[in-house]
Amino acid sequence: MLTVAGQQLYAQLARQGIQDRRVLQAIASLPREQFVDEAMAHKAWENSALPIGYGQTISQPYIVARMTEVLLVNRPERVLEVGTGSGFQTAVLAQLASHVYTIERIKGLRYQARRRLQRLDLHNVSARHGDGWEGWPSKAPFDAILVTAAARETPRALLTQLVDGGRMVIPVGQLQQSLWLYERRGDEFLRTELEAVKFVPLVQGELE
Repeated sequence: MLTVAGQQLYAQLARQGIQDRRVLQAIASLPREQFVDEAMAHKAWENSALPIGYGQTISQPYIVARMTEVLLVNRPERVLEVGTGSGFQTAVLAQLASHVYTIERIKGLRYQARRRLQRLDLHNVSARHGDGWEGWPSKAPFDAILVTAAARETPRALLTQLVDGGRMVIPVGQLQQSLWLYERRGDEFLRTELEAVKFVPLVQGELE
């Protein structure tokens, strides 16, 4: 059963064009207030990005839903997430994929996210502290890859870790950012621009 806040978010996202009921249910069923600091809990269900510390944010529910819906068209089993953050996007993916591999460069965020996922009994997640630009080669290939921070350019290492037919959703750009969908077709990658977005930058080679 969805809470009242969950029902309202479900309806709002549906009005914004999100059609996949599995995605809507997954997002609306999560206790979003548990993924932000206590001081931000009263804003947790607003359709906006919120700070989570370390200069990072939790994405607005619409963007989480949009990226997830596009990513899961082929119902992937193994998903790589670059940028664990609060763990909210991870928790959404964990409800919809067989296994989620997630990378976070900030150790404190990784620790907090792992505790949240454990409290929600989401145990089909493998997490590591590392550089998201490099992906997770030892666990590749992946059916789908989702990047939750904006890269200045698309990391080639991530594209090569997709299976043939796999999909990657990633924000790219600095002052102006766009959300892109990549689809692997053998050694070629089809690229589709989805919409303008605003994310924190995807930092390369710096772990905290």
